[in-house]
Amino acid sequence: MDLGTVIGIVLIMALLLGAMAMGVGVGAYIDIPSVLIVVGGSIGALMVSYKPSQMKLFVKIFMIAIKPPEEDLNELIKKLVEFATKARKDGILALESEVNSEPNEFLKKGLSMAIDGSEPDTIRELLEIEMEQTSTRHAVNGSIFNNWAGLAGAMGMIGTLIGLVAMLLNMADPSAIGPSMAVALLTTMYGAMIGNIFGTPIYNILTIRNNEETQVKEMILSGIMSIQSGDAPRVLEAKLLSYLPPADRVSQFD
Repeated sequence: MDLGTVIGIVLIMALLLGAMAMGVGVGAYIDIPSVLIVVGGSIGALMVSYKPSQMKLFVKIFMIAIKPPEEDLNELIKKLVEFATKARKDGILALESEVNSEPNEFLKKGLSMAIDGSEPDTIRELLEIEMEQTSTRHAVNGSIFNNWAGLAGAMGMIGTLIGLVAMLLNMADPSAIGPSMAVALLTTMYGAMIGNIFGTPIYNILTIRNNEETQVKEMILSGIMSIQSGDAPRVLEAKLLSYLPPADRVSQFD
């Protein structure tokens, strides 16, 4: 679980609710018409903007920001070095049994093509296409939250206009001014909260997750190419460790 994301969201909510409670109380900031306008309106606009199959992934995509898939990169490098060692000693066909049980589908696909005797350029082209398409899908899914931020803000402004119109039409009735002004102000607040607590931050962390996944796949691709070309395990490890920050590099040959 990404504690940074969880702690950040909890901290923001705690500080906002605490500030509200120290003022006029949290209850004063709850307005059902404003919630309907901003939350209902922005989600409805998202449903127009994306296909149903994409909207079904809304919660799943959010959970990726909270609990992303974890990959131990040093263990992955260790595995690739072991594959390279065995391939140099016994030939690349000796990897077939390990590859059949490999849980990483990207690595399994690439090594399977190498074992089958595919040309290096063919393997690289097919894996790069898969990387590009996967990254594109992730980017589109992540954009749901980026667009939610903008749409929530826009719906907040629409709610503000609705509240102001209602207020101006009821200037003769002082009792109607307060509720209308509440709708006008709270819709803007709700839109800003959705956009700046959930929409934009979640989109940003999903973009980082996508870039990290792409980098891992680039590292795997580099490892597969080295194994196929018969690079020495030490050389392969040096290549793969270059993908990690210097502080995280752990060599098996030291």
